[in-house]
Amino acid sequence: MSREEVAREAARLLYNRSVKEYKDAKEMAAASLGSRALPSNYEVAVELDVLTDQYEGPGRQRMLIGMREIALEVMRPLGDLSPVLIGSVWRGTVRKGSDIDIVVYHPDSIKVAQMLVKYVIVETEQKQFILDGIPRTSTHISMNIDDHPVEVVVRPPEDRDFYRDERCETYGDIKRGISLPQLEKLMNADPLRRFVPRRRNR
Repeated sequence: MSREEVAREAARLLYNRSVKEYKDAKEMAAASLGSRALPSNYEVAVELDVLTDQYEGPGRQRMLIGMREIALEVMRPLGDLSPVLIGSVWRGTVRKGSDIDIVVYHPDSIKVAQMLVKYVIVETEQKQFILDGIPRTSTHISMNIDDHPVEVVVRPPEDRDFYRDERCETYGDIKRGISLPQLEKLMNADPLRRFVPRRRNR
């Protein structure tokens, strides 16, 4: 089996939510097809994008605009914290079940939650993990708005420089995201614009 076939099967597993991680999807796809070929995350992402278009059609574009509008609503009360929209809503690669992911840097997650008082917060969870051998902590504020999951990630201000040059595991580029002023401009000029490199950046 070719890399393309493995990538297509991995994309199907991801689309169906059979697995969440690209690594697991690729390994499962290769095993089920009896192949030793493991495609890159970028190759799987390309196939996943094609598959999503086939299954969701024009409704996918309407969903993207709607999710970006929700992101705007959530980011506005956080404006003083310079919120950044990341993930598939920034990229323009949403599919059914996608989250709206927003990042802010602030030392007090409770104060951030208070800025979101107009929304019903479903859960607030602190996560601890290791990146580049250094312990990191972030607080995840979860909401559901118009049936779309929204997550505001609150990171310590001292971590801002660390994440400034963070590379995307899928596309290989810098995960710049889009700021509130940039998103407002985008929604007026080109609400369907995608932020995906034509080939994987190394």
